[in-house]
Amino acid sequence: MKNEKVMVGMSGGVDSSVCAALLLKEGYDVSGVTLRLYDGEDYDSGKTRTCCSLSDVEDARAVCVRMGIKHYAFNFKEDFKEYVIKNFIDEYENGRTPNPCIECNRHIKFDAMLLRAETLGYDKIATGHYASLKKAENGRYLLCRAADAAKDQTYVLYSMTQKQLSKTLFPLGTLTKPQVRKIAEENGFVNAKKPDSQDICFVPDGDYAGFIERFTGKTALHGDFINETGEKLGEHKGVIRYTVGQRKGLGIALGKHAYVIEKNPQNNTVTLGDEDALFYKRVLVKDVNFIPFDELSEGMRVTAKLRYRHKEQPAVISPAENGCVLIEFDEPQRAPSAGQAAVFYDGDIVVGGGTIVKGMN
Repeated sequence: MKNEKVMVGMSGGVDSSVCAALLLKEGYDVSGVTLRLYDGEDYDSGKTRTCCSLSDVEDARAVCVRMGIKHYAFNFKEDFKEYVIKNFIDEYENGRTPNPCIECNRHIKFDAMLLRAETLGYDKIATGHYASLKKAENGRYLLCRAADAAKDQTYVLYSMTQKQLSKTLFPLGTLTKPQVRKIAEENGFVNAKKPDSQDICFVPDGDYAGFIERFTGKTALHGDFINETGEKLGEHKGVIRYTVGQRKGLGIALGKHAYVIEKNPQNNTVTLGDEDALFYKRVLVKDVNFIPFDELSEGMRVTAKLRYRHKEQPAVISPAENGCVLIEFDEPQRAPSAGQAAVFYDGDIVVGGGTIVKGMN
């Protein structure tokens, strides 16, 4: 229905701007909205490439003015602080590696923003994510990869529910990034050449540990580097400063390459070992969301990826205890990190995904 009212989440970047332009051209009644998620002006120096800064709001508003559509700015700072920032800190302090973009999509963009849009009388929302949607014969909505494999963002969208999928449009799913920039230039958008956001919006300098210490007012406690037998190797500068699989920047010389293979915040230890110790053939996943069906009743052949930039690998997923899913890969995979997302695919269709609990052999 091209007379539907659609609220477009506009970050100030080129993707969401073109998203709005495409929907307007198709005949939708379009408005733009920029979400204020944190005090981005504190970082608005032009030196970092994040989203949500004060200049991003102005860019989004300028694009809306050019297209002759309404522009809203919603203050979701408290929701963002509660569901994204605090979760990020809690996960790191407990030795896990979170993906805040997934939590933002789960709680903010496709929950709080959708609810606000419905309250204001809009039929659907839209974003500039590179993903596609289609409807299966059984009536379920399916989340599918974008045409531009290099830009595909389905990994961070796996948690979407059937209601959210039914109320969302992804106009960029059939386009490549160069095509999107060309459309922006043709429309005279101020952000046509704006670089993509690359950093976590609330940690623009990439110093996660520093951010956590500033936010909490607590300095991370130093502790022991140990080997797999528990022997002390040296001193680390706080568990939050290390990630599983890390080799560089450890600040310790052992005469050979050493990798972080485990973090134990309870004992305040970081275990170092050989790279071989990072590989696991099986991975346990919790808090799983499935899209083509409600639950997994038997083993299913899929491809799975353990990180956003991880090349997906063939595997079988099977039901496990307490609603968890066990992924068994054909070949061992490097450094499955607790807290990260594992996402499953059947060809171009997203089967679902969940949060990694641990790797298992």
